[in-house]
Amino acid sequence: MNRFRQWRGRRPFPGGLMLALGGAWILVTMKAPLPVILHIGMQGLAGYLLPTLMLLIGLLILFNPTQRLFYSIIGVLLSLGTWLTSNLGGFMIGLLLGVVGSCLAFGWLPDQEPRRRLRQRRKETRVEKAMPLPEAGEPA
Repeated sequence: MNRFRQWRGRRPFPGGLMLALGGAWILVTMKAPLPVILHIGMQGLAGYLLPTLMLLIGLLILFNPTQRLFYSIIGVLLSLGTWLTSNLGGFMIGLLLGVVGSCLAFGWLPDQEPRRRLRQRRKETRVEKAMPLPEAGEPA
């Protein structure tokens, strides 16, 4: 479990996961037996192509985080393209998952310290400020 947590901390995990889930959701809604299903083009080829690429881009963000900026821009464009081609973007759920996931991946900073350490450091600086240092000549 600790190795997975370390692996997850070195990449934009929530963003890639949300983008992949958005693509999977849209693919599922394309197979839904509903009369409101919309197919455009050659047998709805774009309706299957865009969510498949969203799923692939989400996995690429997870396994190749160095190219996250390029992948997240492509992910947003694909997600917005599903509005027209794939049942209004998986009835808006897949579209929103894809856009939010892409934005999270775009905004992820690899050099940022984990929040836990930052909180601990702030707490330590508060304690140091509260306790004055001994003056020269005073016993410690």
